[in-house]
Amino acid sequence: MKPIATALIVTLSLGTVALAHEGVKDPIVIARMDAMSDTGAASKVLGDMARGRADFDADAAAEAKANLIAIAAELPALFELNATDPKSEAKPDIWENFEDFTAKAAAMGAAAEALDTTSLETLSAGMRAVGGSCGGCHKPYRL
Repeated sequence: MKPIATALIVTLSLGTVALAHEGVKDPIVIARMDAMSDTGAASKVLGDMARGRADFDADAAAEAKANLIAIAAELPALFELNATDPKSEAKPDIWENFEDFTAKAAAMGAAAEALDTTSLETLSAGMRAVGGSCGGCHKPYRL
């Protein structure tokens, strides 16, 4: 990708994150939003490689995988307290079914752990499980 296009995409992405966080006062909700933004960024790196939208880079894939694993491990703690904000996309069901939510976070971590980032072929083969784990949590727990 050309440097100007990459810079434009990064700038627009950061602007979208800033808008999503604008007006949010609760530091717990902000931390959750940051974690979700980081998850999306890592997933985008991996997904773009798997779909051929970006060149395969084993080091970048391994870094994105490590980020997903780390975020999955911290999700239960980030959501343990039922902090809310009008801009939050977290459904109250998270706290009503916290054990299931925690299990889904663990499933995301397991899918990321199992992801083989050593080649484009193995990365592509493992992305369905990673994406499925994200959707498995978003459907019941995200507005």
